[in-house]
Parts: sequence; C-alpha cells; structure tokens
Amino acid sequence: MAKTTDQKAFLSVDISKLEKSAEIMRALAHPLRMKIMGFIDKNKNVHVNKIYNTLGLEQSITSQHLRILRNADLVKTKREGKFIFYSLNYDKIAKVLSMMEKYDV
Repeated sequence: MAKTTDQKAFLSVDISKLEKSAEIMRALAHPLRMKIMGFIDKNKNVHVNKIYNTLGLEQSITSQHLRILRNADLVKTKREGKFIFYSLNYDKIAKVLSMMEKYDV
C-alpha cells in the first residue's frame, strides 16, 4: 500500500520545478562555478573582466559558466553603461542550502 502512495506522490511532482531544481544542483556541482561564486562573494560586486583575469580563465569559458549561474538564479547582474557586474543571489543560495540541510543531501 505504501508503494502506491509513494508512486502517486512522485507522479504529482511539478516537472518544471523538478527541472529547475536539477538545473540549480548542476550549477552548484561544478568546481569552477563554485570557484567563480567564491570570487564574487569575496568581491561582492565584480565585473566579468576582473573574474576571468584574476582567476586566469578564458573570457568565453567564464561567460559560459556565468550564464549557467544566471539561469539557475544564483547570481544577479547589474548593467552600468556597457559593463555588466555580477553579485551573488544570497537569498536564493540560502534557500538552496536550507533545502539541502532539510533533506540531508
């Protein structure tokens, strides 16, 4: 009987929420993205050029990783003229960490 209940619970999962959660976990699971997030955290509000120059990365690789972090809503952007500055989305990160703690993952 419990198996049927578990199956119903699984089948009622909102697929779009599941896909978004998976996107966030994939974004966090990459060591280079964690390094980029650590650098942004240290600098609070940083331009993409400073990220790739300081970390010794290619511009295209850095931009690709930042796009993934933006799509996962883990970083925020602010445009100043032709420059885009990045900061961490601490509210989103806190939510994700809270859920991980809650479910011991």
